[in-house]
Amino acid sequence: MTESTEPIHVIHNEPAHRFEVHVDGETGVLLYRREGDTITFIHTRVPNVIGQHGIGSELVRTGLEYAKSQGLKVIPLCPFVAAYIGNHPEYSGLVIGS
Repeated sequence: MTESTEPIHVIHNEPAHRFEVHVDGETGVLLYRREGDTITFIHTRVPNVIGQHGIGSELVRTGLEYAKSQGLKVIPLCPFVAAYIGNHPEYSGLVIGS
């Protein structure tokens, strides 16, 4: 991936139940399942070739902001999402059981 000062652009692909970032022909994704007022973040995948540029974190941040804006409770099944929430306590109130 070429270095860029452009912000990471996350797309919410609602029909596919995922948030996406497209960079240099590669796609990073955060997969989710939504049931009622709950959103379960299942898996985050960022190809190695575009990794280490904050793409995974931006996918998760966008997903959590979406959950917050929709009044959803979060189940962080994905370990990356759980770790992100652990490092960003402002999102801990979204997690079911908190």
